[in-house]
Amino acid sequence: LINHYSNELLKVLNRFYKRKEMQRLAADQGLDARLFHQAFISFRKFVLEMQSLPADLHIILSDICCGAGHVDDIYPYFMRHAKQIFPMLDCMDDLRKISDLRVPANWYPEARAIQRKIIFHAGPTNSGKTYHAIQRYLTAKSGVYCGPLKLLAHEIFEKSNNAGVPCDLVTGEERTFVDLEGRAAGHVACTIEMCSVTTPYEVAVIDEIQMIRDTSRGWAWTRALLGLCAEEIHICGEPAAVDFIRELMFTTGEEVEVHNYQRLTPFSILDQAVESLDNLRPGDCIVCFSKNDIYSLSRQIEARGQECAVIYGSLPPGTKLSQAKKFNDPDDPCKILVATDAIGMGLNLSIKRIIFNSLIKPNINEKGEKQMETISTSQALQIAGRAGRFSSKFKEGEVTTMHRDDLPVLKEILSHSVDPIETAGLHPTAEQIEMFAYHLPDATLSNLVDIFVSLSQVDGLYFVCNIDDFKFLADMIQHIPLNLRSRYVFCTAPINKKQPFVCTSFLKFARQFSRDEPLTFDWVCRHVSWPLSPPKNIKDLVHLEAVHDVLDLYLWLSYRFMDMFPDTALIRDVQRELDGIIQEGVRNITRLIKNTDPTITDAVQAQGGRRAPTLGGSGKTSSGFVGRTANHGGHKGPGQTMDNSLAGRLIKDGLLTPGLLLQLQKEWSRDNDDDNKGKGRKKKKR
Repeated sequence: LINHYSNELLKVLNRFYKRKEMQRLAADQGLDARLFHQAFISFRKFVLEMQSLPADLHIILSDICCGAGHVDDIYPYFMRHAKQIFPMLDCMDDLRKISDLRVPANWYPEARAIQRKIIFHAGPTNSGKTYHAIQRYLTAKSGVYCGPLKLLAHEIFEKSNNAGVPCDLVTGEERTFVDLEGRAAGHVACTIEMCSVTTPYEVAVIDEIQMIRDTSRGWAWTRALLGLCAEEIHICGEPAAVDFIRELMFTTGEEVEVHNYQRLTPFSILDQAVESLDNLRPGDCIVCFSKNDIYSLSRQIEARGQECAVIYGSLPPGTKLSQAKKFNDPDDPCKILVATDAIGMGLNLSIKRIIFNSLIKPNINEKGEKQMETISTSQALQIAGRAGRFSSKFKEGEVTTMHRDDLPVLKEILSHSVDPIETAGLHPTAEQIEMFAYHLPDATLSNLVDIFVSLSQVDGLYFVCNIDDFKFLADMIQHIPLNLRSRYVFCTAPINKKQPFVCTSFLKFARQFSRDEPLTFDWVCRHVSWPLSPPKNIKDLVHLEAVHDVLDLYLWLSYRFMDMFPDTALIRDVQRELDGIIQEGVRNITRLIKNTDPTITDAVQAQGGRRAPTLGGSGKTSSGFVGRTANHGGHKGPGQTMDNSLAGRLIKDGLLTPGLLLQLQKEWSRDNDDDNKGKGRKKKKR
C-alpha cells in the first residue's frame, strides 16, 4: 500500500514539474529553469523521504492522489520549500534592482557631468594611431594613458619622462612617482584596470579598444570608456570597433570623431611555406601557441648552429625585454626569434618575416571552457603586423607558415575583414556584491556572484564577463575567515591558476592575512626558499617563473593592504634579482632542455614539427574557413618530423603530455606481448 502511494505521489510530482504554467509562475518569482529544476529535485526528495510531512501539504497531496484536487495546488507548498533553499527569492525585487546592469553609463556621475570630446584613432598595427594619440597626451596639462600590458605602461612612462613631461607609473604591482616626495605628477601611465575614474584630466588615451569584447578583461575598457573624467578621450584600436563605439557613446550623448590611419610599411603574404628549419633567415620570428613547441623549436634551431631568442607570456617583463634587445641588436649573433603571440603587443621588435608554426590556438570560450580554435582574422593581423615595423630596420614585412598546408588557410584568414565588435564587457563591483551579501548573509562569495550573474539584466550592447577565475579563488579561500571586502579583493588578484605553487601561495597569503599576522620579507623568503639557484632544467625554470608570479601577487596585495604586506621594497629587490636569474636561464634554454628528463624532451623533440589538424569534423576549420586535411608533403628538413599522427595531434592540442604518451606506449607494447603469447599458446594446442 505504501509503495503504491509512493508511486502515485511520484507521478503527481512529475506531472507538476512538467506543467509549463507552473514553470512560468515560478520564473516570475525568480526561479529560472536551472533553479526551478534544482528546487524541484529538493522538493521531491523532501516529499518522498520525509517521515512526517507538514499537515497542510499531506492533505493536499492526499486529495490530489484521490482525484479530489488539482496538481497545480502543489505550487504554494513548492514555493515555500524553494524559499527555504534559495533565500534570495524573498528579496528578489531588491536583488534584481542591485543586479540591473542595463545603464552602466549612469555608474559614473563625474564623467556624465562634463561634455567629453571622443577621438577614435582607427587603424591596423604599425599605422601610427597610438603615436598620434600620445603626441596629444604629451602636450596636455594633465593626462592618463590606459594600456593592456605593464610593458606598454612602462614604455609610455619612459617616453613621457624622456620628453620632459613628468609622468607617474601605476600598475597592479607597482607605483612609481617621479616626484621624490611622492606628489602625483600631472600625467600617469597605467594598466587599464588601475585607471582612476574620479581624477580629472585634460586628455585620456585608451589603447587597444578592441579588447572591450574580451570575455575576461573587457569590463576594464568599458569602465575606462564610460568613466574617465577627461575633456578629451583618445581611443586607439581596430577599425572594426568604430561603429560599436559610436553606438555606445550615443547612450552618453557624446559624438565620436574618427581619424583613420593606413599601415606605414607594407607586409606581404608569401607564396611558399618555410617547410624546414634549414630555410630560416635572419629577422625570422616563428610564432607558436604552446611552450612545448617553443622548447622543441629552439633546441632544433640551436642544433643547426644558430642562436635564437625566446619570448612567451609567463616570462617576467624584464626577461622579455632582454630577449627582445638581444634579437634586435645588429651586433648580436642571435638573428632568430621563437615566440608565442605574446609578441602581438607591447614589444618593439625588428622582424622581417613572421612564420606561423601553427594556426590552432587554445581559447577560453564564454562558458570558461578551453577549446582549440583556428586563430581569428583579428589575432592573425595583430601577429602578422609585427613584421616590417616602421621603426625597425626592415621596412617591408613578410608573412608565411611553417607547414605547406597551413598557407592557404592563413591566406583565407587574412583575406577576411575583422568581425565587427558588438558587445562590451561588464563585471559586478565590490559594492554590488556587498549589497547582495546584506540580503543573503549565509551565501558564500562564489554563490553570491553566481546569483548576481543569473539575475543580472544587461542591455543588448553589453555582456557579463567570465567570472570563473574569480569563483575559483573564492572557492579556494572559502574556509578562511575574512570579511567580505577583503575576500572580494583577494579574489580579484590576477594569478595564474594553472600554477600549483602560485595557488598554494595564494592560499597561504590569505590564511596568514586572516590571522592578522603581517606577511614580512623573512616570511616570504622562507615560503619561496629564497635565495634560489639558477635553473638546471626546464622544470626549474618553470618553478622560477611561478616564484616571480608569487612575488607579483605579494606586490599586488601590498597596494591594497599596505599594513599587512609591509616589505614592498625588499620584495621588489628580490624580484629584480630573480628576473636576472630567469634571464640567465632563458639565455641557456637549449642546455636546460637537454638537461630535462630525456624521455620527455625526446618525445617533445619527436613532435617538434607536428601540428594540430587544420580541419574539424565538418571539413571546415573551426573558424569556418575551408581547408584540406593536414597531410604534409614536400621537403622534410633533417631533424624535423612532419608527423601528423593522432598522438602528435593530441600532444599538440595539449590533450596528451609526452610523458603520458610514453606510458601508453609501454602499456600497448605489454598488451601486444600478451596477445602474441596468447596466439602462440593457441597454435601449440592445434
